[in-house]
Amino acid sequence: MRIDVIPSLSEVRSELLAGRTAIVIDVLRATTTIVSALESGSAGVLAAESVQQAVMLRGKRDVLGGERRCRRIPGFDLGNSPLEYTPEAVGGRRVVLTTTNGTRAMQKAAPADRIVAAALLNGEACARAAAGWKRDVALLCAGTAGAFCFEDGLCAGLVVSALQRLCGGTALVCDLGRSLAACYERHADDPATPLAACDSGRRLSSIGCETDVAFAARVNVSDVVPLLKDGILVPLAPARVHLSS
Repeated sequence: MRIDVIPSLSEVRSELLAGRTAIVIDVLRATTTIVSALESGSAGVLAAESVQQAVMLRGKRDVLGGERRCRRIPGFDLGNSPLEYTPEAVGGRRVVLTTTNGTRAMQKAAPADRIVAAALLNGEACARAAAGWKRDVALLCAGTAGAFCFEDGLCAGLVVSALQRLCGGTALVCDLGRSLAACYERHADDPATPLAACDSGRRLSSIGCETDVAFAARVNVSDVVPLLKDGILVPLAPARVHLSS
C-alpha cells in the first residue's frame, strides 16, 4: 500500500487520487463537524462548494449549515461549530454544508475510488477502513487559502501512524507522511495544547470558539467513518462510541 499526503488544496493533482482511497481532513472544523453531525443521527451530509450551491441543493427538511471567515453564513440554520450539530438539530435530517476549505476539499477528491472524511475524532477508524480496502491512500489536507495547516497535518500523522501499524511492512509512506506521523507521535499524549497554539486554533479562539478547538482535539473517540455514497457522506457503519461519552 502506497500512502501519500497532499498538504493543501493548491497541490491537488488527479493522478495522486485516481484509483485510491482519499481521506479528506479539515480538523478545524469541517470534517470534525461532519463526524459530529453523523454521530448525532443526521441522515447524511452533502458537501457543497459554494453558498449558492448549498442554497440550491437544500431540500425542504434539510439543515443548511456553513461558514465563511469562520462565521455562520447569514440565513443559514447552523454554522460550522461541531457543537451545534446535536441530535435535536440534525437527527434524522440531511445536512447541506458549505465551508471555506473543507467542503471544497471533498469536491477536489472526486477522482478517488473512495472518499472518506477524517478528523482527530475518528482517525483510527478511518485508518482501519482504508487498510481493509487494500488500495493506495491519499490523505488530502484542506488547509487554509491554499496553504498547509498544522492541525490537518497532525491528523494526517495520526492516520499514517495507524496505517503503518495496521499494514506493517506493506505500507510505503511518502517523506511528508513519515514526518507527520513522527509529529503526531510526539504530541499524542497532549494534542490539545498544540492545536490551541496553531494559527487556526488561535484564530478560532479569538472569535470565541475555543470550545470548538478543545472538542476537535479529542483523539479516536468516534468509530464513525463518513463515506461518500452517491454524493452524500453517510456512516460506513453504525457508531459504537458517542462523542458525548
